[in-house]
Amino acid sequence: MKRRIIIGLTVLFVLYVFITLSLKCVVIQVKDGDSIVVTYGEEVRLSHIDAPEWNQPWGDQARERVEELTRGVRVRLKCNGKDRYGRTLAEVVLPDGRILNHVLVQEGLAWHYRRYSNDRYYQQLELEARAKKRGLWSDPDPKAPWEWRRK
Repeated sequence: MKRRIIIGLTVLFVLYVFITLSLKCVVIQVKDGDSIVVTYGEEVRLSHIDAPEWNQPWGDQARERVEELTRGVRVRLKCNGKDRYGRTLAEVVLPDGRILNHVLVQEGLAWHYRRYSNDRYYQQLELEARAKKRGLWSDPDPKAPWEWRRK
């Protein structure tokens, strides 16, 4: 009897973790290149990246690309916790299996946010985008968003 209870509780815990760490939803608003709002009103900050601000060069392109990839489609969130503003931190999995966060760095529309991430894959994606002068890396001296915000 105790064993069944333990197994039942374990299954419930695993289901809870799976549901909270991988949520399916629809993007209802794109705030900027690294922040979205999903169907249940949750504001999501794309983890591992920092996209240009709306009033910064390449900010409009980053936001427009996020809209293009997420408009009217069901996405899956791979949640990584909350940021200091209470937003959910997540990687956004697109219907075709690509991760939106990866796409933005790969296309030169976002930086790998090394202050909050030491993920080597994001580092590699940024290095490749820089080397191929994709997106914002085509500018001679792109300003990182954290430097732009400091002004």
